[in-house]
Amino acid sequence: MRIEPDDEAALSEALAAASGPMRIVGGGTRSPGAAGPSAVLSTARLGGITLYEPGSLTLVAGAGTPLAAVETALAGEGQCLPFEPMDARGLLGSSGNSTIGGVVAANVSGPRRVQAGACRDFLLGVRFVDGRGRVIRNGGRVMKNVTGYDLVKLMAGSHGTLGVLTEVALKVLPAAAANATLRLRDLDDTAAIRALSRALGSPFDVSGAAHLPAGTKGRPETLIRIEGFADSVAYRGRRLAGLLGDFGAVEIETDPAATATAWAGIRDVAAFHGRAGDVWRLSVKPSDGPEAVRRLAPDGAVYDWGGGRVWALVPAGTDARARIGDLPGHATLVRAASETCARLGVFPPEPAPVAALAAGLRARFDPRGILNPGLMDPAGELA
Repeated sequence: MRIEPDDEAALSEALAAASGPMRIVGGGTRSPGAAGPSAVLSTARLGGITLYEPGSLTLVAGAGTPLAAVETALAGEGQCLPFEPMDARGLLGSSGNSTIGGVVAANVSGPRRVQAGACRDFLLGVRFVDGRGRVIRNGGRVMKNVTGYDLVKLMAGSHGTLGVLTEVALKVLPAAAANATLRLRDLDDTAAIRALSRALGSPFDVSGAAHLPAGTKGRPETLIRIEGFADSVAYRGRRLAGLLGDFGAVEIETDPAATATAWAGIRDVAAFHGRAGDVWRLSVKPSDGPEAVRRLAPDGAVYDWGGGRVWALVPAGTDARARIGDLPGHATLVRAASETCARLGVFPPEPAPVAALAAGLRARFDPRGILNPGLMDPAGELA
């Protein structure tokens, strides 16, 4: 059964009357675990930009608003979502249209996170319906407008397990006037991470730091992005090239289209599009990234966030957590068969204190356990 409420009141009624598990979806570009017997509840009809004030750098939109519509409206005013959300369709082999509510629910954040921050850092306010059917509002339309519990940050990354978003308020920023990409070739993973760390530790305001072991033509490529006003970008590009000179020749790409294509490929993990296998996302200390990849022995790897985020392509059914062993960090299963998701769990096991806190929150907001059950609770049954 599929339920698509037309408004918040209908959503509230549907959740209050629900008699079993509900699988929450937005635009259908991501699959939150196995489908199982759950009814599907879609927010696709809860769309529309209800407020956009370019001068105040503020946008309010229904959770079902297509991400593309939000980005088009912002581009018309020379603005953008600074956290650079990915388009997951190529990686997941899905269709549909990503929604702004789905982006917030998953805290989707791209390469620019190393400079600007994550989606949750730009979230000003939310409206959502909890597992009892109660409509809850938290936050507002300006920063630091939260009293009591900060449910705004809590909802970002909760993947629909605490409530179903109906509206989000976001801070936006001006789009960069110019950008450039510095490229180093043929570095091994360890040297590449050292180069990225040096660039990120410099005063030159790096907004992207990635390494592609297979490059675009089989040669390793290490990429560093800088953005801003044209004169500033040119100056910082020259200084960074000098700073990284001992790693080899530094190429500087200033063509806007080429730069946009390169970073969209990193954002969307284009290296794995159309390739068979499971995809894991590792969160590790950058200097541990190469060791994590060595232990995992993947069929492909992409380093982002200076090496702190590693995307790994592995044979179907591989238990990445077991292979990585005691290396500190987290491993999230992003793409796999439903049987593998059920066996290994999408999200990593939580330490006991964190698990107890999470269970308490779920009991408070979803006491019947109907919202994406099992997705973030390994003790539950996957919905």
